[in-house]
Amino acid sequence: MNLGAHISIAGGIHLALHRGVEQTCRVVQVFVKNQMQWAAKPLQQSEIQAFRRAKKQTGIKTVIAHDTYLINLASMSDALWKRSIEAFHLEMERCEALGIHGLVTHPGSHGGAGEDSGLGRVAQALDVLHRRTSGYRVRVLLETTAGQGTNLGWRFEHLRAILDRVQTPQRLGLCVDTCHIFAAGYDIREEAACRTTFEELDGIVGVERIEAFHLNDSKRELGSRVDRHAHIGRGKIGLAGFSFLLRDGRFSRIPMFLETPKEGNMDRRNLRTLRALRLARSGEREAGRRE
Repeated sequence: MNLGAHISIAGGIHLALHRGVEQTCRVVQVFVKNQMQWAAKPLQQSEIQAFRRAKKQTGIKTVIAHDTYLINLASMSDALWKRSIEAFHLEMERCEALGIHGLVTHPGSHGGAGEDSGLGRVAQALDVLHRRTSGYRVRVLLETTAGQGTNLGWRFEHLRAILDRVQTPQRLGLCVDTCHIFAAGYDIREEAACRTTFEELDGIVGVERIEAFHLNDSKRELGSRVDRHAHIGRGKIGLAGFSFLLRDGRFSRIPMFLETPKEGNMDRRNLRTLRALRLARSGEREAGRRE
C-alpha cells in the first residue's frame, strides 16, 4: 500500500523525504513553502537538485503538496481572491519545478455570500490558474472538507459543481479526507456504511477522480461539521472504515497520507496500525480460499 504522512519541510524540503523514511512512509505530503506566509523566496536550483537526490536516496517516488492555509479561491473580496490566485500560482510553479504530482487545496469559504456564489468563484479562479499554467503536469486536487463555518467542499455536490463549471475539468482530481467526510455527515464507521458513502461519491463525482486520501480519525461525532483529527482507531470513526478503504481494490494504488497529530513517533505507530489492518484482511481472504 502507498501509505505515508504529511511531513515537515523544516531546514529544506528535501529533508521531508528523509524524515518520511524514518517514519516508515512510502509516500509523503509536504508544504512547498511556509504555510502561514503568502510570499516565498524563489526556489534555487540547488534546492531542486537536493530534492531530486533525496527521492533517489529514499526511494520515495510519490510526493504531493498541500497549499497554504491563507489561500481562499472562493473569496468574494476581489483583493483576497486575486492574492489567493497569485499565491496558488506560485505553489503550482514550485510543484512543477520539483516534479510534485498534485497540489491539494480546500475549495475555500464563501464568507456568507452563499454556496452557489462561492462555487462559481472557485471555478473562475481555477480557470485563471489553468490558463496561466498551460502544459504543467501538476494537478490540482480538490479536498473534501468538514463544513466548518461557510467552507465549501463538505458536500460531494459542491465538488461536482466545480467540475461542471471549470473549462478543463480533466486537470482536476479529488483528495478524500476521512475525518472531513465523517464530520460532514458521511458515515464510514462500518463496512456497509462505507460502501454506501462511496457509492454516493461515485454517483455524484466518480471514484476514478480520487487521486489521494487523507487518513485521519475524528475527535468529533458524525455530522458535527468540526474538523478535529485523531489518531487511527482512537476517534469516533474507529478501525472498520479504514479497514474497508485499505482492502478496496479501487484504491490500492492511490497514495494515502496521515494528517494526525504530530506527537513523538505517532506517524510510525499509526502507519503500523493501518498496515496491520491490511495484513489482517489479507490473511482472512487467504484463510477463506484454503477452506
